[in-house]
Amino acid sequence: MITKQDIVQSVPQKGFFGHPKGLLSLFFTEFWERFSYYGMRAILLYYMYYELNQGGLNLEQSTANSIMAVYGSLVYMSGIIGGWIADRLFGTTKTVFYGGIAIMLGHAVLALPGGLTTLFISMALIIIGTGLLKPNISSIVGDLYSDNDVRRDSGFSIFYMGINMGAFLAPLIVGTIGLNYNFHLGFGLAAIGMFFGLVVFMVTKKKYLGLAGSYVPNPLAKEDRKKVFSRILIGFAIVALIGYFLIQQGIMTIDLFTMIVSILGIVIPTIFFIVMYRSSKTNADEKSRVLAYIPLFISAMVFWAIAEQGSIILAQYADQRTDLTIGSWEISPAWFQSLNPLFIIAFAPLFAWLWVRLGERQPSTPKKFALGLFFAGSSFLVMIIPAYLNGTDTLVSPYWLVLSFFLVVMGELLLSPVGLSATTKLAPGAFAAQTMSLWFLTSAAAQAINAQVVKLYNPETEIMYFGVIGAIAIVLALVLFLSAPIIQRYMRGVR
Repeated sequence: MITKQDIVQSVPQKGFFGHPKGLLSLFFTEFWERFSYYGMRAILLYYMYYELNQGGLNLEQSTANSIMAVYGSLVYMSGIIGGWIADRLFGTTKTVFYGGIAIMLGHAVLALPGGLTTLFISMALIIIGTGLLKPNISSIVGDLYSDNDVRRDSGFSIFYMGINMGAFLAPLIVGTIGLNYNFHLGFGLAAIGMFFGLVVFMVTKKKYLGLAGSYVPNPLAKEDRKKVFSRILIGFAIVALIGYFLIQQGIMTIDLFTMIVSILGIVIPTIFFIVMYRSSKTNADEKSRVLAYIPLFISAMVFWAIAEQGSIILAQYADQRTDLTIGSWEISPAWFQSLNPLFIIAFAPLFAWLWVRLGERQPSTPKKFALGLFFAGSSFLVMIIPAYLNGTDTLVSPYWLVLSFFLVVMGELLLSPVGLSATTKLAPGAFAAQTMSLWFLTSAAAQAINAQVVKLYNPETEIMYFGVIGAIAIVLALVLFLSAPIIQRYMRGVR
């Protein structure tokens, strides 16, 4: 039986800015994975709705918007499966490697000329790969440190910087190549990025990671493995056959599929809450905390519904409604996707300092959520102003988009890290890991809702679209802020 102490002792504990050397391996693996993912995402929407003579697929813009939202939703949902596979079958290291291969193949498929079939095969591979890699690579970071290691939080902060550095550079490089030269060349560059990540991981794994991620925490018994694999294969076969039949009969359309995903995005977290609350393993205090978590979950879901539209509606806005010339310099619409990680890199240390500085005087978790939601709503309300002043048939200054991305990042820094922390504190003991999966389902549910909402956007509905969604977020933020003392009581001692 491998103990936590065995794992920590197997990892070289110095060598990367005073941190374990394994952090170097994981930092650059995640840097390249995020580079590939955000690079692909920066040009995917344009690839779908650009006309054929521009190298695109010529889909309806509303359909392309819905596909982007469904794609994002399924990426977050797949993390539940990835966590189970790591916990019961392969361990996190192998699962991360297999995930990276699937992601690389997904980007490589998109690099080849093809139609909708190629697009959907690529998306399926990237959804599966990201589900295997994303939740598990963070788990390996935790394995590098002992539970009482004071460097732990700092290590995760460095790792988080790797994520955002990859996300910042990708739209600038892949976006430029994809839009200025060729979409498939851009997707190919994303595949190369993931390849680099896999090379870094494999070359440094044995020397720097030691036993981290090499064990299976809750392995299936040998006699159960065949049974589980058989059920999984049979399940996949049944789903594939039903899907093929429905597609052939013309029943399974893109609209129907997006509706199914939208329903699942709400149903799955609802089941999570019911199971946790009704479980005999959840005591009275934990039941109360589960109830307190519900308004936080809903608020986070609304927040991400706005934030995730940065790569959908605001990406379309950047392409079609924004003046992309600054003096004699023309910028690419894909570059706006770099604003979110840029602002996070710039302001995350400030927020971390602020909470330490305020100490006990800092706002409670519900109030931080309310403030984050207020900023998200404001990021949409400011987008009304240029349309109100100049109409929707003229190009607007790019600085409106810069302001919108800035406001939503301020909200993200108030809500996202606080949400992760609150999830670990409010989770029932018997459902600790599953509650973390539930937190990531806030994004899945948000994107599932977006799959229906984004269809409503066009220049004619622009003011109403940004105004209604922004107003809903701000009203909910106000309700949450006023309800904070009640929610705090239900949190039973958790601040």
